[in-house]
Order: sequence, then structure tokens, then C-alpha cells
Amino acid sequence: MMKSHLYHVDIRWKKGRTGEISSPELSEKIEIATPPQFTGGAENIWSPEHLFTAAAASCLMTTFLAIAENSGLEFTHFSCGSAGKLEMTDGKYLMTEIHLKPEVTITSEKDRLKAERILNKAAASCLISNSMKSTITVTPDIMVAAEKIPQ
Repeated sequence: MMKSHLYHVDIRWKKGRTGEISSPELSEKIEIATPPQFTGGAENIWSPEHLFTAAAASCLMTTFLAIAENSGLEFTHFSCGSAGKLEMTDGKYLMTEIHLKPEVTITSEKDRLKAERILNKAAASCLISNSMKSTITVTPDIMVAAEKIPQ
């Protein structure tokens, strides 16, 4: 059984409605801001709402990758579009829904059911999604890589 882990994140205000996220464990910093839908928000900068949605999508991917590797699934592509819905509920803004749309390209049609099972297991096992109150829906798209036709 895995022990508990701590993940350190530091936030530093820069100016206006923008700041910066960093971690002593990581080399990159991320600029963050209030989203433009709110007064004083900024365009083209990551917001907490984007990061919240990205956390669910990235957890689905990393969980899928681990399970696929352990299961020996051969695939050539994984991507995941996502949309997080923010709405007013009982006088508070909440991220009420996250819709994940993973796309996986497998190398053979015979692995389609295996890929579906792995995606379902990844969705059920994602520790970030399991920690959220938001409704998470996953709509996968599994494709088979085009085979080269000998000339």
C-alpha cells in the first residue's frame, strides 16, 4: 500500500488579477489569472478553472498510461479534450461538471475491447476525479491506426 505524499505548490501574486504558480519540486512556473468572464480577469492566461479541468484530464491520461503499460496494450496515440462547467449553485460558483473526451488509437481492431476496458478502469481509478465533487463524464473514441498497404 502506498504511503501518503505531499505535493508542494506556491502561489505568488504579481499584479492586478495575475499571479504565478511554482513548486520547489518542479522547474517550470505557470502564470495564472482570474478568467476573463469575471471583472478584471485576463485573456490568454491559465485560470484556476482551467487548471481544475486540466487536473481531471491529465489524471485520466496518466492513469490510462499506467494501466495500458501494465496490460500490454499497443497504441499509437492518446489525447483528451475536456470541458469544465462553472455555474452558480446555491449562491456559490462551483465547477459542477467535467466532460472528458479521450481519443486512443490502437494498432489492431482485436484490441478494441481491451482499450475500452482500460479506459473505463482509468476513469474509475483516477484519484483526482475521485477527489472532486463535480460530475465527471467520459466519452471515449477508440480508433484503429491505418495499416500501410504494400505497393
